Amino acid sequence: MARIALNRPSRLNAVIPQLVRELLEAIEQADRSGARVIVLSGRGRSFSSGYDLKHEVVGSPPDNERTERLSRIQALTTRLRNSPSCVIAQVHGYALGAGAELALAADFVVAAEDAVFGFPEVEAGLSVTGGVSAILPRLIGPARARRMMILGERVDGQQAYEMGLVSHVATAADLPAVVNALAETVRSRPVRAVEGAKRLLEEGTWTDLATALDAEVRFALRAQDSGEALAAQQRFDARSSGSQAEGA
Repeated sequence: MARIALNRPSRLNAVIPQLVRELLEAIEQADRSGARVIVLSGRGRSFSSGYDLKHEVVGSPPDNERTERLSRIQALTTRLRNSPSCVIAQVHGYALGAGAELALAADFVVAAEDAVFGFPEVEAGLSVTGGVSAILPRLIGPARARRMMILGERVDGQQAYEMGLVSHVATAADLPAVVNALAETVRSRPVRAVEGAKRLLEEGTWTDLATALDAEVRFALRAQDSGEALAAQQRFDARSSGSQAEGA
């Protein structure tokens, strides 16, 4: 398991170009190491307060420089969603703007009850990035997405869980333990089956039914060919037989 922490606590882990580059490198290294799970968190009082506007240089940078910065932010979402590792975002404090976008690129988002999610870009005269214009309405519906993106409404961790924005919610004290338990559950599953499920969910979200059906066949064959699959099936059959015996 690889743990990657945003490390600008004095600025509530506000995102700057260097942080994006370091995250891309850390994720690539975790993937190369064969990590089954990546836990993404933030040091200090928050996950991330968003893009650091105070870090911007005086004057307007050239278009090619701005395009390069934006491309790296977009690449971060792509890297997380395409990673063979299962990515868990451990969110406490603020997850705003680019911070929320980073969290939503994960496979699972475990939020503290008092975490705060929001997208203040429109109010600041900016635009969202990280694919959130597509991801957010798929998670919570277009109406709620408009309220968060255009009106700038914020939600806490419990509200985020109830609307489907995050997968798990916990008290601040229990947050690390819940994340660790989730990571161990993922690690206990067969590698190819987890990778296949992640890829199928990703492809199925953005493609038509016919393409999804073809992809399911492809990944089913890959999963069935692994030695882990046989062992997992034997364990599953043993548990099923035991349950039936108890009920007889």
